[in-house]
Amino acid sequence: MPEKFDIAIIGSGPGGYVAAIRASQLGFKTALIEKDRVGGICLNWGCIPTKALLKSAELFNLVKRASEFGLKVENLGFDFKKIIQRSRQVAERLTKGVEFLLRKNNVTKISGHGFVLKPGLVGVKNEKDEIEIQASNIIIATGARPRELHGINIDGKVIITSKEAMLLEEPPRSMIIIGAGAIGVEFAYFYNSFGTKITLLEMMSSILPNEDKEITDILAKSFQKSGIDILTGTKVVEAKAVDGQAQVKIQNESGEKTLKADLALVAIGVRGNSDDLGLENVGVEVENSFIKVDKKTYKTNVDGIYAIGDVIGPPLLAHVASAEGIRCVENIAGVETLPIDYYGIPNCTYCIPQVASIGLTEEKAIELGYEIKVGRFPFRANGKALALGETEGMVKVIFDAKYGELLGAHIVGPEATELIAEFGVAKTLESTAFEIAKTIHAHPTLSETLMEASADSLKEAIHI
Repeated sequence: MPEKFDIAIIGSGPGGYVAAIRASQLGFKTALIEKDRVGGICLNWGCIPTKALLKSAELFNLVKRASEFGLKVENLGFDFKKIIQRSRQVAERLTKGVEFLLRKNNVTKISGHGFVLKPGLVGVKNEKDEIEIQASNIIIATGARPRELHGINIDGKVIITSKEAMLLEEPPRSMIIIGAGAIGVEFAYFYNSFGTKITLLEMMSSILPNEDKEITDILAKSFQKSGIDILTGTKVVEAKAVDGQAQVKIQNESGEKTLKADLALVAIGVRGNSDDLGLENVGVEVENSFIKVDKKTYKTNVDGIYAIGDVIGPPLLAHVASAEGIRCVENIAGVETLPIDYYGIPNCTYCIPQVASIGLTEEKAIELGYEIKVGRFPFRANGKALALGETEGMVKVIFDAKYGELLGAHIVGPEATELIAEFGVAKTLESTAFEIAKTIHAHPTLSETLMEASADSLKEAIHI
């Protein structure tokens, strides 16, 4: 007789494991099914280990500037294998931490490939056997993977994905990065820091194309100053390995040509992991590989089956998956909860300078018909930034002129990914420019730039 659970979750990434813990907290008997390691792509191959890599690059670049701080450093070098090794150790530590949390919360972890046999019944297959479990509610949290793109032949050796890019034994002499979203930009910064000649390709008109154009222009200039070649408005026609070298044929307003490098990193396009789950057998609707759900309850069109995270499509962010997982199980439990404001989700890119944003860009706000007030404040006018030697970048805020409501906030500069949280709280509380500008911020801190930018939108900034 199959073991009975209240909730069975297939996939243990930041959506699945968080949903499992919250479900257990709410009193549900919960099973978490995972065929690989808990934590999913984020903990094992994405968010966490890449930030460890980027910290090494940041420190290396900072030590190069030691003389600016009155310090002397001789014979500066790096051990690339140790840099990679440290990132793996960080990932391993967090994975063990999640395993502990699952045990602490009495979540039953089942190893194997999970799939839906019918509503209320899940199959799990591993190397040893195949079992069935009963579950009143089934949550699909299987994430996404790189999409196979026409003309791009990924071989994992010369034409690689981000996973292979995290395990290279030494930095290549040259690398072409296809796609200048967050993944492409972060790897561009990382490998450029250790001497790789980077060419960054983007089909859209700017790098980080979903960010505010004024912000990305600052980042692009910083990258170009550090020696990164950027080609925007550029389509990749073909990418393949030829005689152990990457050849990438591109097309832009200058015509068509072929670029060559030691490696090419493909950092564009993902597809939802919605296949091999038995969804077609029960009639769950899937569109372009992503499962269709009600974005308030995360119900599919089939009773008792839900889906969260990357497998339901953009925004493809770990913190979104976690939030969806919590909302999903709270809705199942009948607990009062706030629906996710998808315009209030922070986006973060961890290169140097960092980029972070929330809400509408200036262009989008105007397109939607808002009358806006825009405030700006440069880090070069902030005392803490000067003391840190990190003066590159700015804070930009967009408010509704009629009501003063915060519509969007955009930061490029030091600790942008931490600072954006204040604007997230402000947006949730429907704060106005006046309220942010009149909130006393400690001095000296980087956070003063948020206050000053808000004051600037009211023509009240003090230090510019």
